Amino acid sequence: MKPRRGDMVVGRWGARFHGRRIPCAIGRGGITHDKREGDGASPAGVWRLTGGLYRADRVAPVRGLARIAPRDIWSDDPRDPAYNTLLHTPAHPYSHERLHRGDRLYDIVLFSDWNAGGVPGKGSAIFVHLWRAPRFPTAGCIAFAEPDLRWILARWTQHSRLFLR
Repeated sequence: MKPRRGDMVVGRWGARFHGRRIPCAIGRGGITHDKREGDGASPAGVWRLTGGLYRADRVAPVRGLARIAPRDIWSDDPRDPAYNTLLHTPAHPYSHERLHRGDRLYDIVLFSDWNAGGVPGKGSAIFVHLWRAPRFPTAGCIAFAEPDLRWILARWTQHSRLFLR
C-alpha cells in the first residue's frame, strides 16, 4: 500500500505531511514489525486516527476532540477484557494508563486504530501526542511539538492515514 496525498509518513527521520517535513519522536525501541506490550517500540504499518482528547485546563480547544476528564484511562493490561480501550472510571482492577496526567504529554492526545481488536499482548495505547522534548523517545507512540501537532490536525481528514516505516 502506497501513501497518497493527505497521508502522513513517519520514520526515524521524522514525519512528512502535505509536503512539509515535521520533526517528531518515535518509540525508544525504534520501529518494529513485531509489536509487543511494553517493548517501547512503535509499530510499523498503516493506521488511522480514531479520536482523541485534550486538556481544557491547559490548552486551547481542539476542533473535533473531547475534553479529558480526570477519570479517563486507557487499559494496557493484556488480561483485561477491555484491553486497549478508553474507559471512564475512577477505579479499575487492571493495569491502565491515566490520560489526565501531571505532565503535558497528553494535553492533546489522539488514538490510533493500532490493535483495535485488542489482541492481548500485541500492544496498546499507541497514540499521537505532544512530545516531552524535541525528539525525546516515547514508549511507542508518535509525538510532536504542540504547534506542529495543531498544524497537522488542521489538515487531517477522515481519509488521512498514518504510515509508520
